[in-house]
Amino acid sequence: MADQSGSAHQAPRDDPGQSSGQPTTVRRATPVDPMPHVQRDPDVPRLDARNLPPELGPEAIAVVAGRTFMYSDLVGDVPSGTIGGLVHDDTRLLSRWMLTINGSRLYALRSAIVEHFDASFLLTNPPLPGLQANSVGVRRRRLLGDGFHEEIELHSFVTEPIDVELRLAIANDFADLFEIKTKVRDRSAGITRHHAADNCRIHLRYRNGSFEADTVVDAYPPAHEIDGDDLVWRLHLCPGDQWRCDLDVPMSYSRRESAPPVRNLDELEASAHDPVSDWRKVLPHVTSDSHAINAATQAATRDLVALRIRATAEGSDILMPAAGLPWYLTMFGRDTIITAYQTASLGTTLAKGGLLALAAQQGKVCDDFRDEEPGKILHEVRSGELTENGLLPFSPYYGSADATPLWLILLSEYWRWTGDGEQVCALREPAMAALNWIDEYGDRDGDGYVEYQTRSRQGLGNQCWRDSPEGVQAADGTVPVLPIATCELQGYVYDAKVRLAELADGPLGDPALAQRLRQEAAELYERFNRDFWIEERGGYYALGLDGDKKKIDSLTSNNGHLLWSGIVPPDRARMVADRLMSDALFSGWGVRTLSTLDAGYNPIGYHQGTVWPHDNSIIATGLCRYGFRKEANRIVMALLDAGAYSGYRLPEAFSGYPRSHAAFPIPYPTACSPQAWASGTPLLCVRAMLGLYPNNGTVEMDPCLPEGVNWIRVTRLHAYGKLWDVEARGTTGQVRPAR
Repeated sequence: MADQSGSAHQAPRDDPGQSSGQPTTVRRATPVDPMPHVQRDPDVPRLDARNLPPELGPEAIAVVAGRTFMYSDLVGDVPSGTIGGLVHDDTRLLSRWMLTINGSRLYALRSAIVEHFDASFLLTNPPLPGLQANSVGVRRRRLLGDGFHEEIELHSFVTEPIDVELRLAIANDFADLFEIKTKVRDRSAGITRHHAADNCRIHLRYRNGSFEADTVVDAYPPAHEIDGDDLVWRLHLCPGDQWRCDLDVPMSYSRRESAPPVRNLDELEASAHDPVSDWRKVLPHVTSDSHAINAATQAATRDLVALRIRATAEGSDILMPAAGLPWYLTMFGRDTIITAYQTASLGTTLAKGGLLALAAQQGKVCDDFRDEEPGKILHEVRSGELTENGLLPFSPYYGSADATPLWLILLSEYWRWTGDGEQVCALREPAMAALNWIDEYGDRDGDGYVEYQTRSRQGLGNQCWRDSPEGVQAADGTVPVLPIATCELQGYVYDAKVRLAELADGPLGDPALAQRLRQEAAELYERFNRDFWIEERGGYYALGLDGDKKKIDSLTSNNGHLLWSGIVPPDRARMVADRLMSDALFSGWGVRTLSTLDAGYNPIGYHQGTVWPHDNSIIATGLCRYGFRKEANRIVMALLDAGAYSGYRLPEAFSGYPRSHAAFPIPYPTACSPQAWASGTPLLCVRAMLGLYPNNGTVEMDPCLPEGVNWIRVTRLHAYGKLWDVEARGTTGQVRPAR
């Protein structure tokens, strides 16, 4: 669908999709504090985009429901001192959960996630004094719903009666989520304990100021003894005997969050359906002769279901994507918006939910601690003790410069796929506030560009998607002077204004606004292409302008975001595409975040040379917009090839080593998996291959399938309140109403 800017610089068809002259400081990229001017509280965990290495092993098991997860080892245990445990609403409710027989841990025969909220562990005993190995079969069944539920079954397989002591060691430190990844403060003096007289309940309670939390463990049958905080059963098992215990940890939910629909194991098993099946039934179905496409889209759908958050906004229940497991089960502005955009062609439920939820918490005042400003879309919401007591700024935190223009882009995308002008009009006020933030607060010095610089003692130094401390650096590895105007931010603003002009001409009914926005977009286009372009290395766009308006001259994947936004002139698009597909940026598994020719390149640096699937899906979509279909297909197939080594679940990121370095993609050590915008990647890639775009009440397509993919079919695609069937073969295809 063509952008309606009416300007001479119009890009190819949109596949909806004051200076001192010299830097004042120069610093090496690593290590660095990007906010040396900010006074920090040394007792509060630092914000960091990276995770610590998991301590439960690479095959740890996580079940998740809404904003709750249980993270354990393959036996189902959570040893003390690890990053595992039961976490709900950003507070750990169980820091130890260890099952033993006669004082020894069990062996795992097989552990598996049945659904994202449901896991099984099949175990047996090791050789013990008086008890041969494999004498007792143990099954643990675990469910997250309105609480945490676990069922433990023992089955004796010996020919003589045996006596066993089954012990469940329980502890909780009530750690804030951010402490789990750093250092947990000792709260033992503030924790009270109560044990039921009949040994059926352990109740731990913690309170600090206005923050309080409880852990209740109910057991049936009751334990024979509570030893410390351990539940102990002494069992006499005859040959063939089976014994079962049910454990429940109830949870409470905030006014903004709805409890998951599954309540307990019995209810799940008695029901003819479950919430995952119900959700999948209404989703479009992608099929192909390519096993990789089938497997990747199925994995993506499964993980996006797992990462849904049920919440309330304007009195209605809504669904939106959380950012990722295990540490990001909350609403993130940028992540939520991009995931919703990636999936919009297959349904706009997540887009509508994200728009409403983010609008409900849009910035209202200037609050330096939270980096809040009127009209700004939030970065992240948390509700743990450190946030509740004002030590961390996540109530919510607004340190994201790109979420606000991206929200406007998503609003447009929602309308393009639904024609829902009524909802657009209902969101007019937050849309105008977002536009005002871009022009008044985002453009800090009136130069026509959106810049960022935190004012918070706990704020993020980089507030673009490359939000690690070393994520933005010059070609020589120096860290730029703040504030910074990154290139993709300007592209997002350009696209947001073009799209909002379209809405102003349409449902908003404001032609004067449309004319003004198109004029502003045209001026930004001309200014940006003058100030950010670099002729060296064959021609590319600078990563940004620093606080002295000096070009940040590193070569990065962000150039692909500029294609996606349409701010690149057609006569420069080939140069940008060539840089993206050069050996310096394209690893063979995808486009790296930073070129190998730059001093800061590190294939396992978070934003210094890794390959991010969501980044690549945006790049592929941008390449398609300008007609570079073969290049886009090369990226898509590289991502699918990489996915084959992880069960077709694409991780948050993987290392940027060249494909020739190894026969498989090398994992990034601490990548989230699943992560929402990585999960959304295959779905946006399918859209790119099909060339799908909505147009005035119908769905159109311009397919170009990669070599080796003969056909792709999408059935029951949602658009304009109707269902459509889409099929492509090679470079031809058809769209028809669903049968």
